[in-house]
Amino acid sequence: MPAKSKAQQKAAGAALSAKRGDTPKSKLQGASKQMAASMTEKQLEDLAKGSAKGKPEHIG
Repeated sequence: MPAKSKAQQKAAGAALSAKRGDTPKSKLQGASKQMAASMTEKQLEDLAKGSAKGKPEHIG
């Protein structure tokens, strides 16, 4: 399931980084913190991959 917005894609990337141990989990905020706690590494990979081109910054 690809991300629907750039913000969602960035949050998934940050959560994935923390899940892999590249970034401390204490640095996560908001959606990325929730994603890291509730999603598997595979789910985060699917959400973070792909091009951000043509996606809106945020979904209202």
